[in-house]
Amino acid sequence: MAHHQTEARGEPRSIQGGKVEAVRVWLLGGFRVSVGSRTIEGGEWQLKKAGSLVKLLALARGHRLHRERIMDTLWPDLDEKSASNNLHRVLHATRRALDPAAENATARYLSLQGGLVELSPDGPIWVDVEAFESAAANARRSREPAAYRAAVELYVGDLLPEDLYEPWAEETREGLRRLHLALLSELAALHEERAEYVPAIEALRRALASEPAHEETHRGLMRLYAASGEQRRAIVQYERLAKTLAQEPGAEPAAASRRLYEEILVGRPLQTPSRSGSRPSEEAASPRHNLPNARTSFVGRKREMLGVKRALAMTGLLTLIGTGGSGKTRLALEVARDLVGSYPDGVWLVEFAPLADPELVPQAAAAALGIREQSPRPLARTISDHLRSKQMLLILDNCEHLIEACARLVDAMLDTCSGLRVLATSREALGVAGETNWPLSPLALPDIQGRLPQIEDLVRYEAIGLFLDRARSRLPDFELTEGNARDVVDACRKLDGIPLGIELACAWLNSLAIGQVAARLNDSLGLTHTHQID
Repeated sequence: MAHHQTEARGEPRSIQGGKVEAVRVWLLGGFRVSVGSRTIEGGEWQLKKAGSLVKLLALARGHRLHRERIMDTLWPDLDEKSASNNLHRVLHATRRALDPAAENATARYLSLQGGLVELSPDGPIWVDVEAFESAAANARRSREPAAYRAAVELYVGDLLPEDLYEPWAEETREGLRRLHLALLSELAALHEERAEYVPAIEALRRALASEPAHEETHRGLMRLYAASGEQRRAIVQYERLAKTLAQEPGAEPAAASRRLYEEILVGRPLQTPSRSGSRPSEEAASPRHNLPNARTSFVGRKREMLGVKRALAMTGLLTLIGTGGSGKTRLALEVARDLVGSYPDGVWLVEFAPLADPELVPQAAAAALGIREQSPRPLARTISDHLRSKQMLLILDNCEHLIEACARLVDAMLDTCSGLRVLATSREALGVAGETNWPLSPLALPDIQGRLPQIEDLVRYEAIGLFLDRARSRLPDFELTEGNARDVVDACRKLDGIPLGIELACAWLNSLAIGQVAARLNDSLGLTHTHQID
């Protein structure tokens, strides 16, 4: 795990009584900072250099820099006295932006001691760049496609595009771009070794979108298209390469590209990458987890899936919050399945729905993790000691009726377990310091104030898509038509886009027509009041 995360976990976690909250800094794709649940808006920085100071510290090792280094970077043309005066003004403005509730600009989130300026010296701090680099290192260790995908998804754009011409950002920006492209290339190679050509092609196409003139990527796509029987597309890819290179005077495809092109033209069998020496280890090939098999397809929630995975990289605890039946558990499990292979010590599910006694919360967690109680030691401490050196994702499902007990357990674990990530589902927040909350909205619904959208447009709405998928599991020939579209939309709207309600409504289709189902739905409670699963 990143160095700053290890340091942060031993610090005070309470946000009450003046204690510090978690600081999160986003630098990829654009600059953004949050302190606890508050996002700092652009105008709150007062001075442009205040934001620049945070960027510098976020990128620095340990999030600290010597004042002389900062002055040389931000005011290279000023004498020492002028630069020092500017630094003190910027420190004051930055502290006010980070901690506006304080009566005086305090040093809780920005300190200057012994000539060192440090960001969030007394509390947890997460930076998206470090999360990306950590995920990349983990992917290369595991050689698991899932781990590579998790890392690639964290790269949402180039570093600080608003500071394109700042010399201090250029080298880091280019290094991160190269890392992102390398990960895509390595992911494609892993899929190619397994003869999984479709995902391999997708990975290289993403790489090419970032660097259109990268010849090795063009060549990889040519080889993949040919290997998958699409010789015509392989030839077109070479033509695109030649056209792209022709924009530079005298540039043309390299000998290796021309040779590959000629082999494809004559239909000569291509040499595929050797699988020897690059096959994942037995442990990596069978990632450790206790997740149940999905019994139905997962429909919609693509934006939430991606957002939750990215948020998990920036916090120790992420809580999915929503009403009963909103799909919290299913989303958490789908995210967890996607991330199996990203955590060397596994992905583990703890289900609290069957529990009524808060005292049994640690026992449930220990049972899921295979940890034995060591009397007379408190079980929570035994769990924390066991997880201290682990890199693991823990899913805590249905916490709402055991909030305080769950919060105590999570607090104890995160205090000492730097490699732990917790994804919780609940109808309310756990209230643990550093927690990030993700409110889960109902599935998207069409607005039918007037005329219904076209059928091809209706099926793009998540609620309608789920209804069709579940209806077809009951009635394989079920289709959305102009004759039944309004009834389907009406049923989904009466159910407020709640996934559980939609699934239960579709169960009625064995005995009722869709019009009858819609007519019987006075409100979503009519279907779901006896079902409390999430």
